[in-house]
Amino acid sequence: MKLIIQIPCYNEEKFLEQTIKDLPKSIERIDKIEVLVIDDGSKDNTVEVARRAGVNHIVRLTQRYGLARAFTTGLDAALNLGADIIVNTDADNQYRGEDIAKLIKPILNHQADIVIGKRDIQNIPHFSKVKKFLQKLGSWVVRKFSGSSIEDATSGFRAYNCKAAMCLHVLSDFTYTLETLIQSRHAGLTVASVPVQINKPVRQSRLFSSLAEYIRKSVTTIFRIYLMYNPLKTFSWIGCIIMSGGLILVFRFLYFYFITPGPTGKTQSLIIAGVFLLIGFQIIIFGFLADLTAKNRKLIEDILFRIKKNEFDKNKSV
Repeated sequence: MKLIIQIPCYNEEKFLEQTIKDLPKSIERIDKIEVLVIDDGSKDNTVEVARRAGVNHIVRLTQRYGLARAFTTGLDAALNLGADIIVNTDADNQYRGEDIAKLIKPILNHQADIVIGKRDIQNIPHFSKVKKFLQKLGSWVVRKFSGSSIEDATSGFRAYNCKAAMCLHVLSDFTYTLETLIQSRHAGLTVASVPVQINKPVRQSRLFSSLAEYIRKSVTTIFRIYLMYNPLKTFSWIGCIIMSGGLILVFRFLYFYFITPGPTGKTQSLIIAGVFLLIGFQIIIFGFLADLTAKNRKLIEDILFRIKKNEFDKNKSV
């Protein structure tokens, strides 16, 4: 059983060495542990620090593509290296290496395909009350959209078995944490969580510059991914709501037409109702077309899974 610990990095020369030192050298039921660093176009000496620290593999991106791209690049590289389990952790040593054994245990016991490290958000001293509230709210929203019971949806401390790594296809440029949880439900993957501890922060998050930006990007990502997998349901709801507005105006016109004697003067309601009904109907039609596109996407994902699995099996047999 081979475990690869991947660390996406961007200008992490100050903290990467300590992060690597804290990683476990051996874990029960794991035959080999290797470390993979994904350099996301760093401008400092991150790569040199990684080499001095003795990491097994380094993947260098020519420019900064963002955390999501670095994460997926790491998954692909780890699969090509024959990893049975992949653990993703942060380069700033936020998560404790000693918890990796706990993180991968549900995978070793065949209880889960993906395991999320759950932080005790309520008792993290450097999290403001607003951030704690937003973390809980965001996790609740993701649970509703993904059908999971995960309490810490934004945790980047995660473990994946090889099947999960083959199934996930991240399209967001912002972050992979939310998207992969929603995808996992539609891929038929089992997601679990285990409590983990975190170290004191050494720097501010680089993922977003403000809470407003974080909220905007998170909401956009969740809605886009949900729409991608549930287009007919989403468009149908929107279309029905708009058509309901049109029907209300139709009933308003009919009420005045039959109740009020003489000219009603409400013809404009009928015109607006017609516009609403037409727009609502068109949106529902868009839903059917988007649903056909979603079916094609599912076929493409199945093909990609088979290709990755064949490549993985070949690498394992070499």
